[in-house]
Amino acid sequence: MGPYIAIIPARGGSKRIPRKNIRPMDGVPLIGRTIDTAHRSGLFERVVVSTDDDEIAEIARSFGADVPFKRPEELSDDLCPTRPVIAHAIEFLLEVEKCVFSSTCVMYPAAVLAFPDDLKLALDLFQSGEVDQVFSAAKFPAPIQRSWLLSTDGLATFREPENFNRRSQDLLETFYDAGQFYWSTNNYWLSNRPEETYRRRLYELPRDRVCDIDTEDDWRFTELLLSLRSGQVGRPE
Repeated sequence: MGPYIAIIPARGGSKRIPRKNIRPMDGVPLIGRTIDTAHRSGLFERVVVSTDDDEIAEIARSFGADVPFKRPEELSDDLCPTRPVIAHAIEFLLEVEKCVFSSTCVMYPAAVLAFPDDLKLALDLFQSGEVDQVFSAAKFPAPIQRSWLLSTDGLATFREPENFNRRSQDLLETFYDAGQFYWSTNNYWLSNRPEETYRRRLYELPRDRVCDIDTEDDWRFTELLLSLRSGQVGRPE
């Protein structure tokens, strides 16, 4: 397998945190940190950014990423899913630039807590079995089988009442998509098969390397986690 391409989708119209993808986090634009992580892994022939935004493109290039196209308008609104965005990038690289690669690592701009070694170990897992994708995941901190729901009148109700008296250790561990990176075959992004037909493995990240940055609280929490390992992320020395 290989060579490998990293693709970072970075839309300009973030609404919950305006201009999130290039907002400085501890002095470094968010997307710049993720580009640096990709470069420092030493795994990628190219790090490609798909964006509709000229400022994001300029900053991405300043961190050594390629921006070989401007993302079409129809793939740039906040309702567009990831699959057609990545498929467009792969098709451009294969058909227009005649690149040769069979697998892709998609990284989101907010993947600032992952280490380069996470990418390497996840690639080892991707190469070790016949799977379509290996994605970053984290363990739910408490059993979701004993989670609560709020009814329309504000009362708390059990999601799964049958598990009320079961011990936590007797319930299956569950995981969620950490939203950091996805090692996938090109065919995964280019085909239209139902999602449940693909073979996947998860690469588990510890909780201190996972935060989905959607709110200002998320932003502050991520900065706090970065400060606890100061000097290990951001621009290389």
